[in-house]
Amino acid sequence: MTTAKTAAGPGTTGDEDAAAPHGDGSHAQGQHGYSKDKDAHLKRLRRIEGQVRGLQRMVEEDVYCIDILTQVSASTKALQSFALQLLEEHLRHCVAHAAQEGGPEIDAKVEEATAAIARMLRT
Repeated sequence: MTTAKTAAGPGTTGDEDAAAPHGDGSHAQGQHGYSKDKDAHLKRLRRIEGQVRGLQRMVEEDVYCIDILTQVSASTKALQSFALQLLEEHLRHCVAHAAQEGGPEIDAKVEEATAAIARMLRT
């Protein structure tokens, strides 16, 4: 997988890696590790989206700063938890599959996972 530096936008530093499409065909649509739990993941993401929309309402309604920060913390934890679950599924499915196949793909998958972990630790 290749990465490219993204342009800095609202809420970004420009140091984020943008994932380029796979090209090896090993992960055709529906073959990702998270696919079997896709509905649960989407439900979880909708809940997180609701938390963020709640933050917007809190700001619009001039809610006390600390109360908003408490909700920011909850939203952040929810996203971190989702990211960890997705990473675990990636390791169990994508990296394990590459290890079974052997060859240079395993090195690429390990580098990819290492970079993802590093990004998660920086947040």
